[in-house]
Amino acid sequence: MTTCVTIRNNTATPFGLHGKLHVQGTQLLDEHNNPCQLRGLSTHNLSNYPEFVNEAAITQMVDEWKINVFRLAMYSGDADGFQGYATGDDAHREFLEALIQKAAEITAKLGIYLIIDWHCLLDPDPNTYSDMAVHFFQKMCPVLKDYDHIIYEICNEPNGDTTWKDICRYADTVIPAIKAIDKDKVIVVGTPIWSQRVDEAAAAPLSYDNLIYTLHFYADTHKNELRSIMEKAIQDGLPIFVTEFGICAADGAGAINLEETNLWLRTLNRHGISYIMWNLSNKDETSAIIVSTCNKTSGFTEEDLTPTGKEFVKLMVNTL
Repeated sequence: MTTCVTIRNNTATPFGLHGKLHVQGTQLLDEHNNPCQLRGLSTHNLSNYPEFVNEAAITQMVDEWKINVFRLAMYSGDADGFQGYATGDDAHREFLEALIQKAAEITAKLGIYLIIDWHCLLDPDPNTYSDMAVHFFQKMCPVLKDYDHIIYEICNEPNGDTTWKDICRYADTVIPAIKAIDKDKVIVVGTPIWSQRVDEAAAAPLSYDNLIYTLHFYADTHKNELRSIMEKAIQDGLPIFVTEFGICAADGAGAINLEETNLWLRTLNRHGISYIMWNLSNKDETSAIIVSTCNKTSGFTEEDLTPTGKEFVKLMVNTL
């Protein structure tokens, strides 16, 4: 299998410039030990919107929209009438595995980073399907271990009554399974309350190398209080990655709040925190970047973009 280090490996691409990433202190660093900030876009549910994972679309995002990271949201459980990886049959799991390998090859060719997200959400405690998470990573890590542009995200948004202790129990099951096969990749760990309570992780961080912790926000819902929690966690030594944010409300609907979005992004940029926007789909909701009446899967024009999509392009092209 061709690896990312042999494709488009030059300083004209993000991977060519930065190489394999690692975590030190509160920073995501590149192979030269320089800080590296990733900025990009997440898919919606891969089971629901697989068609957007294609080379033409991702190439446009890289060349025109200037993303340097792409996130695959692979739901672990059922959502919106679609099977998740853990709840689906063997054929569906094989379909998702093939789609992930396709994305790995495309992003390697384009020289950008790829996050593979075990997207627990409606299964609020990641321990619910921990056996299938181990199965997934044991299946995919041998395929992906030579792709140095890949990052693993092991639990998207633990929620409900799930505690940091519960998440640590899950992490202590899944992380060793990954590291036994692919020991050096960066691993992202979700935090309680839809990946907001990074303070709890800062008080009792896990003891593995190359871990970074998730904070998610939606600008019209999460404001100064959550920013303060994040900044205190950073002060306490926690490395943070915003693997999902929105510029609307937390339910993906409502109005766009650019004032709060700008406050968030200025704060993230000040700390060098990477961030990924939700979501690449044509779902009829505010957070989708493609209008619901658009049937294209690539070659998007300005008319094909929602207000969120237009703002996303501005945010990627122009750093605050």
